[in-house]
Amino acid sequence: MMKRIVYLDNAATTKPSESARDAMLPYITNMYGNPSSLYSLGRNARDAIECARNKVAKAIGALPEEIFFTSGGTESDNWAIFSAAEMNKDKGRHIITSVIEHPAVLNALKHLEKIGYDVTYLGVDGHGQISLGELRSAIRSDTIFITIMAANNEIGTILPVSDIGRISTENGILFHTDAVQAVGHIQIDVKEMNVDLMSFSGHKFGGVKGAGALYVKKGLRIPSLLHGGGQEHGRRSGTENVAGIVSMAAALDDVLPRLPSLKVSKMRDRLIEGALKIPRSRLTGDPINRLPGIASFVFECVEGESMLLMLDQYGICASSGSACSSGSLDPSHVLLAIGLSHEIAHGSLRFSLSEDNTDEEIDYVLERLPEIVAKLRRMSPLWNGD
Repeated sequence: MMKRIVYLDNAATTKPSESARDAMLPYITNMYGNPSSLYSLGRNARDAIECARNKVAKAIGALPEEIFFTSGGTESDNWAIFSAAEMNKDKGRHIITSVIEHPAVLNALKHLEKIGYDVTYLGVDGHGQISLGELRSAIRSDTIFITIMAANNEIGTILPVSDIGRISTENGILFHTDAVQAVGHIQIDVKEMNVDLMSFSGHKFGGVKGAGALYVKKGLRIPSLLHGGGQEHGRRSGTENVAGIVSMAAALDDVLPRLPSLKVSKMRDRLIEGALKIPRSRLTGDPINRLPGIASFVFECVEGESMLLMLDQYGICASSGSACSSGSLDPSHVLLAIGLSHEIAHGSLRFSLSEDNTDEEIDYVLERLPEIVAKLRRMSPLWNGD
């Protein structure tokens, strides 16, 4: 008999939506032409890409020519960061970011530091929020760009992107935001957010893996990422992933009317309320300004990996921090940044919900989670029963 599955790891990846699957199917069956070809099979693929570009642009308040398709969030982040550094290297070598960024941003910046760039890492408070005053104070005459995420992938905190963008604009500094966790989950308008560059990825909101995009504000001519046949307006060469691109646009088109999802927010709040009844547990991230689908906790005297394994025995899929760092034995850099000790940070657990989840599934998790935590604590030498 097949084990029951309750999937609560949507921040890692989502199940492709029915709309996304239906949209991409023709382009992996009978409409397989190369978009650069002149015959009708190729032109049909080209038309599909441009239709997808229009949909994606409209969804975030952009122009079609401001959308460049990529393989996903990591590529988009790297392209934005290295382009901003290259375009402004003669103006200065100072960059501002936050300590809670995704590894795709942090590791790209570490590379820039190795070749002579200076990076300021803004700290965060206990909810994962930066200080706008600290941001202003960090700006120098040689600051060339700011990169701060729209929403954190581990604790769900939504950052004040519009304010950050306004400060960047006032100081004539480029602003990039990693919006991989935000697009498809909250309303996004690149003009209101005052962003110059924005990264996002289709598989985070119902598309398939392998398709993402970089928004580039009109008038900003970034260097080419790949050189070859001149696809993506000459900026990213290589035959396009037509099926993935069409899938991403269809998924975004599908989720847009229900953002932010009240259904998901209500399930999240019930999950938070129930989990916090467990002794010596705490919510991580901003209790108010947080993504609709992320409920993240730490449980004292319990290892996150042990909780995941026991949850899996009941068919419950969750994560302990970021899926991109799940193989690491080190505690989450995000949890340490918000002031948790190494010991407590090791007891982290993140549930991330979607429209596919149900109230009955939340009840099931809240039935099993206290049992699991209690069992693990009985085995822990740190637990005194208080």
